[in-house]
Amino acid sequence: MTVAAPWARVEGKVRPWHRDRLAVIYVRQSTPQQVLGHAESTRLQYGLTQRAVDLGWAPSRVLVIDEDLGHSASGLQDRPGFRRLVAEVGLDHVGLVLGSEMSRLARCGREWHQLLELCALAGALLADPDGIYDPAEYNDRMLLGLKGTISEAELHLIKQRMWNGRLNKARRGELAVPLPVGYGRLPDGEVVFDPDEQVQAVVRLVFDLFDELATINAVLRFLVDHGIQMGIRVREGPERGELAWRRPSRIAVQNMLRHPAYAGVYVYGRSRTDPRRRQAGRPFTGRVRRPREDWLVYLPGVWPAYISTERHERNLERIEANRAHAQSMGVVRGGSALLPGLIFCDRCGKRMVVRYQRGPGGELRGVYECSRAKTDYGGALCQQLSGACVDRYVTSLLLAAMAPAALEVSLQAAEQAQQRRAQMDGIWRQRLERADYAVDRARRQYQLAEPENRLVVRELEKNWEHALAERQQLSEEYDRFTAARPRTLTAAEREQIRALASDLPAIWRAPTTMDTDRKQLVRHLIEKVDLAVIGDSERVTVRITWAGGHRTTGELVRPVARLDQLSYFPRLAARARELADDGHPAPQIAKMLNAEGFRPPKRRERFGTEGVRKLLQDLGCVSHQEQSSRRSAPALGEHEWWLTDLARAIGMPRVTLFGWITRGWVTARQLSNPRRSWVIHADPAEVERLCRLHRQSRGHQSRQAWLDHQQTTIIPNRKGTRGDDVEPRL
Repeated sequence: MTVAAPWARVEGKVRPWHRDRLAVIYVRQSTPQQVLGHAESTRLQYGLTQRAVDLGWAPSRVLVIDEDLGHSASGLQDRPGFRRLVAEVGLDHVGLVLGSEMSRLARCGREWHQLLELCALAGALLADPDGIYDPAEYNDRMLLGLKGTISEAELHLIKQRMWNGRLNKARRGELAVPLPVGYGRLPDGEVVFDPDEQVQAVVRLVFDLFDELATINAVLRFLVDHGIQMGIRVREGPERGELAWRRPSRIAVQNMLRHPAYAGVYVYGRSRTDPRRRQAGRPFTGRVRRPREDWLVYLPGVWPAYISTERHERNLERIEANRAHAQSMGVVRGGSALLPGLIFCDRCGKRMVVRYQRGPGGELRGVYECSRAKTDYGGALCQQLSGACVDRYVTSLLLAAMAPAALEVSLQAAEQAQQRRAQMDGIWRQRLERADYAVDRARRQYQLAEPENRLVVRELEKNWEHALAERQQLSEEYDRFTAARPRTLTAAEREQIRALASDLPAIWRAPTTMDTDRKQLVRHLIEKVDLAVIGDSERVTVRITWAGGHRTTGELVRPVARLDQLSYFPRLAARARELADDGHPAPQIAKMLNAEGFRPPKRRERFGTEGVRKLLQDLGCVSHQEQSSRRSAPALGEHEWWLTDLARAIGMPRVTLFGWITRGWVTARQLSNPRRSWVIHADPAEVERLCRLHRQSRGHQSRQAWLDHQQTTIIPNRKGTRGDDVEPRL
């Protein structure tokens, strides 16, 4: 019995108006290599074309669409071939879409059902070796949907098997992954150091510089300032595998410091692709770094290592510590404060920050403050203190700790400088050697050419001259480099290093020593500084944790704003009253207080006459002149106070109460005696009111005045102005 082929059972689905449109053959040839190396796709394309002709389409009405002759990527946006197919169907240009099988028409259910909808609306048919389908008919549509689901499941299983095979190969360390700078792969797949010595030297220089400079930006600036380039192996194109020298970039240096391969570790699965972050036309975008614990493969000791695993971990910790957030100390920045990132509050355990404020002379002064509660929750400052006193205290301990090792430090500094210069000189010599090879190669090419072939000889001669010019320019740059930085340290330079090491304080205070240099040295020797202000006084407890775990505990004195903040203020007040009661004038009291070791606030060295007078006024001590003036004055009336007595009763400075008199906030009269003394009228209710005013926060007066102004502007009182009975506020 003869069985008809599915193509013969058209069953009237192909109409004449279908043949008036195009018959589209959709094939999937994603790369030029598939077109050249897989001839089966070409044969399939020819067979599908012949089938379209058998169905009645003229050869001129058959259109072949390739999915993508660029990079193969999932998603409609990255597939211009599929996008063109959808456009042709939507414009009613297509009568038949042919493919080897339904799974070759779309890669996901969304694309497949979108194509079905468009074909049903436009009246286009779908065909594969099993038959012809009309998406507008229910049975064919259900069959096509089932075929699409099965095809999608099949593709998923194929991808899953391929992924498992890839992962198993990676777990054995055999999967070939892109190599970072400084590595090469032999024909048998073994990973080795890059055979170029200069490439290896630059890689080792980057790691040495990071150990010394501690920041990626500093390493990058050093490479740029010294003209160091990085050797990159070209990964694609006609020059694949060739060595190309590129200028250093931040991302290149960062990738070198972060990549575990330089510690000999084979890793796989450090990143994943987030489709939401992919950009059209850029196939390698959308990658998101995984956390360390989510890496798929981690095999130490598989590749040759430039650095040890411990050194790699230290580099990662340093990079993380350089990030500017509350949990890390951050990178070394400018500013006079010495300990940003190292200061912690010993009250709450939070990291303290530095804030700069401009002093009387215009210079910026650092202030360490614990402001986490204020910043995050709108609370009050935990504590704050001047940065200068803390920096001086820590500096004295730091220099004292370094003094015994001064000679050893000088020798290590000389050796380090010698090694750095030798390392840089070696890279320069390798560049010169490479330039010599380029000149010699251009010369040999010129000499091997036939003199009669002037078209070739002229070009080779030009190349030879260009190589000679580059060699000459590089030689001149090397001469300038060696003149500025000799390869070896001279005897005078070594002696200068020893002399400076014997006087570390002079080096520390030298104008040529940058703030960043001091901070970097502090971070090498100190891990943490805990501070706690005792109450509101000038005393501050300090606990320094040195590198290695040793701790030093001490106490320093900070400047305070008021006398009553001093820890010895009760003794100072008692002594000042005693001297005043004995009849000593203010200048003599100042001398006696200074001789007894008392010091005023704000870190002033000595008490002055005006300072003593203010102290006595705040303490309510009445001088002998004022006492004699009171005796000669008429007796005070009921509820009348002397200015000094009322200030002492309220507990406020005398000068503040005098300011209230000038503002008219209190009722007062001035006597006609030579001292022009003030007498204030204040009954118990008035005294209570003045006490409330004194307890109000600083700035309350300005805020209340603004509110009162707004109120009188919107709802004026009966007189049209502010009432005189408004209670003054501070």
